[in-house]
Amino acid sequence: MLPADYSERVYAGVLGKIIGVYLGRPFEGWTNERIEEQLGEIDYYVHDKVGVPLIVTDDDISGTFTFVRALEDYDCDPQLTPKQIGQTWLNYLIEGRSVLWWGGLGNSTEHTAYLRLRDGIDAPQSGAIETNGKVVAEQIGAQIFIDGWAMVCPGDPERAADFARRAGSVSHDGEAVYGAQVLAAMEAQAFVETDIDKLIDTGLDQIPADSTLATMIRDIRAWHADNPADWRATFRKIQENYGYDKYGGNCHIMPNHGLIIMSLLHSDGDFSEALKIVNTAGWDTDCNSGNLGCLMGIRNGLNGIDGNTDWRTPFADICYLPTADASGGVSDAVAQAQRIVQIGSELNGETFTKPKNGVRYHFSFPGSVQGFRGTHCDVSNQANGDGSRSLAIQLDPMKPDDKARALTNTFIESLDTAKYFERRGYGLMTSPNLNPGQVLTTQLSLNKEASSSAEVSLCVGVFNEEDQIVVLHGPTIQLAPGETQILSWQVPSTDGYPISSTGIEISSASSDSTILMDYFDWQGMPELELGRRKGTMWGRAWVNAVDTYHPFYPESFRLIHNKGTGLLLYGSRDWSDYSVEADVTPHLVKRSGIAARTQGLRRYYGLVLTENNQVQLVKELDGTRILDEAAIDVELGTKYQLKLTVNGDAIDGYVNGEKLVSANDASLSQGGVGLVIDEGRTATQKVSISKG
Repeated sequence: MLPADYSERVYAGVLGKIIGVYLGRPFEGWTNERIEEQLGEIDYYVHDKVGVPLIVTDDDISGTFTFVRALEDYDCDPQLTPKQIGQTWLNYLIEGRSVLWWGGLGNSTEHTAYLRLRDGIDAPQSGAIETNGKVVAEQIGAQIFIDGWAMVCPGDPERAADFARRAGSVSHDGEAVYGAQVLAAMEAQAFVETDIDKLIDTGLDQIPADSTLATMIRDIRAWHADNPADWRATFRKIQENYGYDKYGGNCHIMPNHGLIIMSLLHSDGDFSEALKIVNTAGWDTDCNSGNLGCLMGIRNGLNGIDGNTDWRTPFADICYLPTADASGGVSDAVAQAQRIVQIGSELNGETFTKPKNGVRYHFSFPGSVQGFRGTHCDVSNQANGDGSRSLAIQLDPMKPDDKARALTNTFIESLDTAKYFERRGYGLMTSPNLNPGQVLTTQLSLNKEASSSAEVSLCVGVFNEEDQIVVLHGPTIQLAPGETQILSWQVPSTDGYPISSTGIEISSASSDSTILMDYFDWQGMPELELGRRKGTMWGRAWVNAVDTYHPFYPESFRLIHNKGTGLLLYGSRDWSDYSVEADVTPHLVKRSGIAARTQGLRRYYGLVLTENNQVQLVKELDGTRILDEAAIDVELGTKYQLKLTVNGDAIDGYVNGEKLVSANDASLSQGGVGLVIDEGRTATQKVSISKG
């Protein structure tokens, strides 16, 4: 049976992971000496001191919340195999661009494992010592991505460690996998146990007692017992006996796992103290801090995170997960916690009921704001008298021309943001998760103490031809003191420009006004045409998984891919029944076409023209299956109008207005759209998406 507070503790674990990464990321790789000399003890965020943003794309966050999706994609099978988890890597990772540090064969362990997988070496052999050597296989990565596997196994450390072994073996082996198992077991047990020594014992029970990792943990416990008030004394012992100079590679598991154990022991169970110690100590700070933050978040809960330090307000739940799941790049801690709770419930034979009928933004966890931030207003989470929670929007004194807005991002925040992430090597590839034709809905209430009514409307921020954001808003309503209203608005055409944010605009209200947002949601399929526009953000709205895609060519979309299959992706995982239509001009190419219900690079339905004069309806799902095909003259350099319609399990493919292929298949029920290319060059001017 799941713990009664399972959902909230998962949310606390997700928050702890994000806080830890954001805290440690700005000085990753620094030594303890440099940190203390330049930054002092790390007791709060220091991004501003080193001139970087707080909220960043990072492998620790994106990998953690992406790889556990293998359970979703394989029906929460408790016997999920390393091979299936490896397939998940190939589905969601875009080589050289997303999630991992792409440091090269033999230099980056994860990149090395990816290349093995890509070249047909299945997991666990893809990460084995016999394949990649001991030094490469025993770096830190198996541990840094492990938290999700623990959080789906509350109170079950043996299962958590087993999942950690399977997931870790995709890319790592030996002591690296032992570290992942120890940490996963401790995190799973932390749902039901707070005693730190018992948590460490639980972790040690999962690995061989004669392993180097187990020996180091025993040593650290002894050093802590000798001097429990001085973490630096323990740290010096770790440096002397298990420091970086003792191991090869760029970031070995041993020293960094040691810092987690040290900080856990010396923290006396305090969330902030644990993060201060592990970050001040140095080495792989974002990885160590993220893992420890998750563990302490689960153990201590939300109250333990909040304490006397405001860790949460600066990032407002926001996290980035750029992968081949096209619109999943901009997310929040609540959304990721809810996904993990759903998986954990299914694994444990229980039913998870999503809050408030499954709306996107429900604010049900204490303190959650789900990315909403205010202009001329403050946003916070408020408990209501009936036990529910809402987003509270407190008005600042407004000048007559001011517009107060409470908005959450649905896409990249700005062109400058996009360029910054691209420069640092972890680009924020994503498509908008809100599009024209969809219907926004929210429930708002005005506090009865307000001295006047409020004028409120739903709104969206849209990029224009100069890559600046303009605000469109729906009809304005009068909200009287004490009144509750439900607002709905169908988002109008944006002429193909991406929607960057959505929320509410308050055009008039008294300064004593507080508007409560009970929920915020949108539904329905979009209606839109996508192609060349002025500016650059329309081109960044596509997730690029081809070798070359530049929007400066004469065509809106010129795709060039040198080996295997590439896709250009757009749209949301929750799209279901619709039609996608595009002109496709094959040049020197093996296959070219369009895709529907895309769920990454290896999960979609495709309508493709082949070099062998065939039109094929294909299912890509752990391999390619031809569902139907027909003969057609395919001439290079000739434009073909392709249309793919998905409605329930019915799939129909059209070429130049004529239905040529069809099939019934229920394997994939939802997903976005894509342009498909196999080895060569193809061109498209316009892609249209419409209701089925």
